[in-house]
Amino acid sequence: MTTPSQKQPRVIAVANQKGGVGKTTTAINLGTALAAIGEKVLIVDLDPQGNASTGLGVGRKDRGISTYEVLAGENSLAEACRETAVPRLYIAPSTMDLLGLELEIASESDRAHRLRSAISAHAERVGADETIPDFSYVLVDCPPSFNLLTINSLTAANSILVPLQCEFFALEGLSQLLQTVEQVKKSLNPGLDIHGIVLTMYDGRNNLANQVVADVKEYMGDKVYETVIPRNVRVSEAPSYGKPALLYDLKCTGSQAYLKLASEVIQREKTLRAA
Repeated sequence: MTTPSQKQPRVIAVANQKGGVGKTTTAINLGTALAAIGEKVLIVDLDPQGNASTGLGVGRKDRGISTYEVLAGENSLAEACRETAVPRLYIAPSTMDLLGLELEIASESDRAHRLRSAISAHAERVGADETIPDFSYVLVDCPPSFNLLTINSLTAANSILVPLQCEFFALEGLSQLLQTVEQVKKSLNPGLDIHGIVLTMYDGRNNLANQVVADVKEYMGDKVYETVIPRNVRVSEAPSYGKPALLYDLKCTGSQAYLKLASEVIQREKTLRAA
């Protein structure tokens, strides 16, 4: 029987096979907003580019144990976790070593379940070791491609959060992602679901952006979050200072939007748990 201290965290994969949609920005700022309202959150950086790590102030020379060592089975998730400047927000950083992981573990039977196993093992150690943080949420920042790292993320996740840029090919990319989710559900993770779709980089002065919002809501219905993330210079500047936008400029429109998104995520979580 699982004790309260061994309760598994809710795992949300922040994913889109298309790059440049605000995926990492969403992972960082949603994690920060969830931490700000009292949740203990871990961001797992599974993108070899390591932008989530940089955006939370972890320089490339300071990463030490990374998600590569975790998925390779060399270290535990707890050993990779490090605190950030945001109270209750932790990160498991990534390095370019992740690029070689797929070849290294391609012949292993558990290659798609490495992240799930690491998260489960972490939860089991909570309580037995006071140094192990007890996370309520794990957000996985996925690479912008469909590879073994993404498969690990979707296999480990309870649900997937999809950042979608308000641009012309948005629905085409969404259709491809939904096909990927169905493939993973059939073969690896039957419980995987779409948590929600968040429209990013919205500019209300742009007629195309308004049309994309309307089209996505018509196509996906209530899976689309009410919160829309606007284009915002302050949000774009924040990573260069190694800070989430909510620390860099709490009052800017982008930060306020991510706080609203966090509230929506929590509300959907309550609905999912009550179902």
